[in-house]
Amino acid sequence: MKILFADDEKSLQKLMSLELPRLGHEVTVCPDGLTAVAALERNTYDCILVDLDMPGLNGIQVIGKAKEFSPETEAIVLTGKSSTESAISALRYGAFDYLTKPCRLVELQALLDRVAEKRELTRKYRAVKSRLEKLEGKSNLIGDSPSMKQVGRLISKVAPSNSTVLIRGETGTGKELVARALHDQSHRIEMPFVAVNCGALPENLIESELFGHRKGSFTGAEDTRIGLFEVANGGTLFLDEIGELPKSLQAKLLRVLETGEIRRVGDNDSMKVDVRIVCATHRDVELMVAEGDFREDLMFRINTFEIHLPPLRQRTEDIPELAEHLCRRFWPNVPLTQTIFSSDAIRSLKSHDWPGNVRELANVVEHATILCEEPPIEPDHLPRRFGLMSTESTANNNIGGKPILKAIGPLSLRELEMQAIYEALERHEGNKPQAAEELGVSLKTLYNKLNQASSMDKSA
Repeated sequence: MKILFADDEKSLQKLMSLELPRLGHEVTVCPDGLTAVAALERNTYDCILVDLDMPGLNGIQVIGKAKEFSPETEAIVLTGKSSTESAISALRYGAFDYLTKPCRLVELQALLDRVAEKRELTRKYRAVKSRLEKLEGKSNLIGDSPSMKQVGRLISKVAPSNSTVLIRGETGTGKELVARALHDQSHRIEMPFVAVNCGALPENLIESELFGHRKGSFTGAEDTRIGLFEVANGGTLFLDEIGELPKSLQAKLLRVLETGEIRRVGDNDSMKVDVRIVCATHRDVELMVAEGDFREDLMFRINTFEIHLPPLRQRTEDIPELAEHLCRRFWPNVPLTQTIFSSDAIRSLKSHDWPGNVRELANVVEHATILCEEPPIEPDHLPRRFGLMSTESTANNNIGGKPILKAIGPLSLRELEMQAIYEALERHEGNKPQAAEELGVSLKTLYNKLNQASSMDKSA
């Protein structure tokens, strides 16, 4: 890394000018804060090592200037043992960590390795994000229905702010896509967007995953690990299924939201992070509060601004455009003027209730593109629950002017299993724990089944 070292002790200046290059880094040595700021004005550094007490400008002032010139530059503070409080204060101003003098080179090397690890994670994230944008385009919401237009208006209003947002909607409606749109329309677009499903992580690992841990802080903690709050520093952290967060973690999350500080597992000192929090849930949080399963103060804190995503069955007019958009991910070279779905296939899609919402539609589209060699997609290219349906329009089988669709062929075991899951979710209004309990499976198994729904369609 390219490192700037600032300290008024000549012995340390000489030591760092020799040892940092030996460790593989390029170093600029400065004798005081003013010289350091002048160097920061001329060059960009990956990391700065600064003494807290220097003539001219102190370490905290140098860190402030460094963040002003290059927000991605990480800062490590060097301090005497009697100035620990000042070092902790520096963390609140954006320092990555601190070392007390005299420090051992092995400690400094370990800290620099952590800085390099964080920067590498950020670079990888940006590379993946760039590739995804080339493949899928920006996180534009698809649909011209009045409800989706309202969602778009709300996103454009709240995205430029730092307000915490709660996205509500049934499972599979596209809550993460809304979160990404909030990030992409904010001033944090060049910083990381990190998504975590609170319901998919083992309870004993959630705290370590979110906040990180120190080496040796618990059995199995063989190395110091950076948490997702640190990875997302400067960007957006999306906490999906916030309703599944254990009660023991809710208080810690509330503290982070109120103070902007996190503390790694096994660490005594906290550090400042600049993270925009976006949450999502399909559950009735108010009911959870009444039942004692969710903290009321946390509910008020995460619900600064609310966006509700309508289920797909309430915006069937968006299905043709959505289906075509999803289809072009698999058929990117099909001309925009060519018809992708036949009118019969569109009627079949619009007649479905879509308990799995857009996620289910994506699986159906993938299934169709595998069976269909070239457009247009016909009803028999759809999964059996669509392709093997017939319309009966008799007086006995017509309700409210809409024909009832009945399956006329046997379903596979996988299809029956997914049908049971979707029906259980619909009965419990998207509540996964209650659906899992009814089905007699663990919550983790239910998540796995939903994530593997595409496999069901491929095997049909």
